[in-house]
Amino acid sequence: MTVVWREPVLDEWIDYNGHLSEAYYVLVLGHATDAVMDAVGLGPSYRQERHASLFTVEAHVRYLDQVERGADLEVRSEVVGATGKLLWIWHELYVDERLRATEEVLGVHVDTATGRSSPLPDEVAARVGDLLVPPPAEASRAISLPGGR
Repeated sequence: MTVVWREPVLDEWIDYNGHLSEAYYVLVLGHATDAVMDAVGLGPSYRQERHASLFTVEAHVRYLDQVERGADLEVRSEVVGATGKLLWIWHELYVDERLRATEEVLGVHVDTATGRSSPLPDEVAARVGDLLVPPPAEASRAISLPGGR
């Protein structure tokens, strides 16, 4: 299942080249991660009542195309992997049905009272299982230069 997040580009997000600054891609993709957390039951009430949350431990962004001032952003997100404590989330950021960026995020479920990782509750794990899809071919890429190092 795909979780969708939408928001407009704000003027203050535009950089000196006249395009969406790289930091704001990450901000918007972070909002999309929050939407996935809500969809699996890790939203604000869960965090407050259970004193637990999802913490990002790794992320990889690919900037595929420019985003102009005034654009309407749409992020389509899927859970592409999970263990008892980890969620692997894949985001695709679109403007006008054209893919502009991707991000994959690895998050760990953390007991915020102890600061240590902890297992996802059964009801959250079940929702994650319902949303789980295979990772796309573009996932798990490493940065490299053509022809080697």
